[in-house]
Amino acid sequence: MRFRLLVAEAWRSLAANISTTFAATMTVLVGMFIIGLFIAVFSLTSSYANHVKKQLIVKIDFKTSGEKGGPATKAQENAVARILQSNPKVMKFVFVPKAQALAQMKKLHPELVGQLPWNPFPDEFNVTATKAEYLTDIAASLHPLPPGVQKIAQGKRLRSFVLRFAHVIDSVFLIGAILLGVASTLLIGNTIRLSIFSRRREIEVMKLVGATNWFVRGPFMIEGLICGFGGALLAIFFLILGKEIALPAISYHGFKDAPDVHALAFPLTALILLGTGLALGAVGSGLTLRRFLKV
Repeated sequence: MRFRLLVAEAWRSLAANISTTFAATMTVLVGMFIIGLFIAVFSLTSSYANHVKKQLIVKIDFKTSGEKGGPATKAQENAVARILQSNPKVMKFVFVPKAQALAQMKKLHPELVGQLPWNPFPDEFNVTATKAEYLTDIAASLHPLPPGVQKIAQGKRLRSFVLRFAHVIDSVFLIGAILLGVASTLLIGNTIRLSIFSRRREIEVMKLVGATNWFVRGPFMIEGLICGFGGALLAIFFLILGKEIALPAISYHGFKDAPDVHALAFPLTALILLGTGLALGAVGSGLTLRRFLKV
């Protein structure tokens, strides 16, 4: 019963200051919408970065019959395998025999290798590091080249430009979300401040009849929570409208060759936004009550 009374008082104050309530709620809406986009973009680009890093390898090509000294022997290949096994920065390495390399090329580009009189491809190791940053160290650990090794090269390289651009976008979204979060908190606080000033006489009467501090402060705190929760709820609504169009389009056109790339689950994003909206409302209310309401 008391809680229902507190909510009714808070709603009455919000209705009495409709313009500031609307401004605060809309600012929370925009802030939560930006935060929602930031979460989606950041989780998507982070997932893509992890996907690309998994593709980074060091290729160790062994000598063929056309090289000086002849083709690499099994003993030489096994010696390189032992070096890789003893390196803690190596997560795994896969041996690709030259026959398999030729078969793969025939499958991908039969017009290029269909008439070859012999197999020009070398045996090779494809080495995956425990961290993408260790690729250079792994390559350096095999210099000077062991006997039988023709060359060492890094395979698929990290698309650094794309990832740098994505992280710039993340930073812009994050800065915008922080600024809008601060603005939301200040506007919610301003709404509470106006409510306090408009209800000064009621507050004095409540103090005279012995109302507890939590009963006096309760409606104002609930006002802030309503503004924050309402703005976050509206932001989720608009994100739902755009989610079915925007994220699948990004995932398909940008990452259709990477099925393991995905954004954070939307229900979890919605919970984060609701929690953030409530937190903004609580902070805005708390700071304002601490400053302007002495009971």
